[in-house]
Amino acid sequence: MNCDQGSKLPTLFDPTTAVELHRHPDLWFDDGSVVCRAEDVVFRIHISQLCRHSSFFRDLFSIGARSNSVLGSSIHSKGGPNEFEHCPVIELHDRAEDVGNLFAALYDGPHFGNNDQDDFRVVSGVLRLATKYLVDTLRDKAIAHLSIAWPSTLKGWDAREDLARAYEIETGTSGARLYPSPLAVINLAREVDAPTLLPSAFFDLSRYTYSQIFDPCAQDPLYHPSHSTTTHSLPCPSSPPPSICLSLSDTQRLCLGKEASQYAITSLIQSISNSQNIRNSGLQLQSAFSLTHPMTHGYSSSLSGSMHQSGHYHHHRSSSSAICISAAACRKDFSELVDLATKHYLFDRERGYSDPLYMADEIGGLKSEASECKACAKSLETWAMRERERVWRLIPSWFRLGSETGFASPERTSSPAVPAVDVDAAT
Repeated sequence: MNCDQGSKLPTLFDPTTAVELHRHPDLWFDDGSVVCRAEDVVFRIHISQLCRHSSFFRDLFSIGARSNSVLGSSIHSKGGPNEFEHCPVIELHDRAEDVGNLFAALYDGPHFGNNDQDDFRVVSGVLRLATKYLVDTLRDKAIAHLSIAWPSTLKGWDAREDLARAYEIETGTSGARLYPSPLAVINLAREVDAPTLLPSAFFDLSRYTYSQIFDPCAQDPLYHPSHSTTTHSLPCPSSPPPSICLSLSDTQRLCLGKEASQYAITSLIQSISNSQNIRNSGLQLQSAFSLTHPMTHGYSSSLSGSMHQSGHYHHHRSSSSAICISAAACRKDFSELVDLATKHYLFDRERGYSDPLYMADEIGGLKSEASECKACAKSLETWAMRERERVWRLIPSWFRLGSETGFASPERTSSPAVPAVDVDAAT
């Protein structure tokens, strides 16, 4: 880093505006061959380092070497010689914090954190600039890091939710507070063309009520005062904190997905009433979810009575080929289960919650605790696991996200209740 940090360096200023400029404390090298300015911060780094990682800068300096177009001086020193007279000076129209994080990653490698809100601010800035300046390796690493919190696999999602649950227990606040707003993730994914982040971000967002999404209060998980709108957002009301808004087409996608979640829950409850497959001796449970009903994921209250707002699942169960030993008792159990699930669904619907993944998982475990019929209990668990996998595969289709998201292709579906409209064309 800067070898002369202990010595007093002359003050820098912009001769056109007389604005004082500040050398970056770490990214100012006396032997640097190019000066980059972002806002009122200047960086003196090495052309070779930029060209090594970025094809944009490689082409820029190749042109500059022939035409001398990048040479010049837009920075002067007070009380000292003009040290930039023959040094390329480039003005970057980016946030100084993001530029600093990008350059630090180029020199020292990326050091990302735990995907919390502070880490997201750093990683999202690096990802934007890595995309803009064609730093492909760093872009790939940033997307891979974000994919830990916004994964394309159900296993990854469950691991993510386990971390949120641990955070909730440790801090006593909603586990959703650990992660950035899914609204911000959706807008970022659109901005940098990272479609693999979209399904889980929409999936997470659909668990909130519309009031929590569009008019959050201080107690809501989506209330993040540090957030600001992006260029891809619609204008938001001027109220603290600044809201994060979706584009019109993505708002339509969200509404369609939340509507679809209602059909997912009702279809799930209806399938429980037909318990013959579950009680069938030695046969694997066939999927009871109707493919004519799209499904989505949202907040739901626990079937044991507590509101499950973090969406954490525990589904490590095994199948069994044993024979049902108490058909009459099991029929009664399933009938009571339908009534219980219906009551909780109606309770949740009034509050805007919908979570077929969590519902399936909770139902799958209810018969294991007290039932004497282990065969039906295991079969119910197997059914729950299969339905969760089916739900996960269908997420992109619920939100009309296409096939570029990295999810497994769902089976072909059709639903007259939720027609597959082209939301981009509609706008």
